[in-house]
Amino acid sequence: MKKLILVPVLILCLSASVMANQAMHHSSAPAAGAESVLTPAGKEFEATMNRMHEPMMAAIHETDPDVAFVKGMIPHHVGAVEMAQTVLKYGKDPEIRKLAEEVIKAQEGEIKMMKDWLAVHDKKAQ
Repeated sequence: MKKLILVPVLILCLSASVMANQAMHHSSAPAAGAESVLTPAGKEFEATMNRMHEPMMAAIHETDPDVAFVKGMIPHHVGAVEMAQTVLKYGKDPEIRKLAEEVIKAQEGEIKMMKDWLAVHDKKAQ
C-alpha cells in the first residue's frame, strides 16, 4: 500500500516542481553574473524537466480529452523514468534507490500501454 501511495505522490511533486519552475523563472538560467549552483544530479533533473515540459504542454491542444491526457502523460512518465535513473546514478539512500527502481518499472509499463492505446485511438496519427 505504501508503494502505491508513493508513486502518485512522486508524480505530483514532479508536476508541482515543473509548474513552479516555469511560473517563477520561465528560464532556469542563473541571473547575469550569478554562478549556477546545481549539482551534476540537479543539472540532469533540470534537463529532464525542460525536455518534458514542451510535449506535456502541447498535449493540451488536443480536442479529445483522453488523447490529451495520454499525450501529456507519456512525456511526464518518460521524465519520471529519467529522473529515477538520475537518482540511481547519484543517490545513496537505499529506500529512495528502491523507489526509483519501482518508478522505472511501473512507468515503463504505463508508457508502453499509453503508446499502444494512442496507436489505436489517436485519429491524427492515423
